Amino acid sequence: MLSTQLTRVALLAAVSTLVLTACVSSHVLVGTPRPAISPDQVKVYLHPPAKYDEIAVLDSSSRHSWAITAQGKSDKVIERLKGEAAKLGANGILLQGVGDQQVGAVGNGFATANGNSAFGFGSSHAVFAKAGSGLAIYVVQE
Repeated sequence: MLSTQLTRVALLAAVSTLVLTACVSSHVLVGTPRPAISPDQVKVYLHPPAKYDEIAVLDSSSRHSWAITAQGKSDKVIERLKGEAAKLGANGILLQGVGDQQVGAVGNGFATANGNSAFGFGSSHAVFAKAGSGLAIYVVQE
């Protein structure tokens, strides 16, 4: 009985971890969503337009993409932000920023021992992705 419960808890923890690490975009509603639109209709703003309604705070990253360059990773973040905004019916994103986010590290090491002496060395390198945030907005056309 206890073994079955522990197995279920372990399985739930594993699934939760996979779901959380798989997320590359998320939102928190701060307004009312509208019917979904195409991501191609979402415009990115660096400065607030004259009149708009706030819909949601957006977060995204370039994790799990094949982008290699900094520009490619930034483009993937913007693409994902636009996709998330479009699902909420936002026709604009007030971009708050895009920057680097450490997502892991790669390391290796080597050691050898002979009698009373030993020698070793190692190295580690950080792995970065781009992360971005913005405000999903509906720009009112007058």
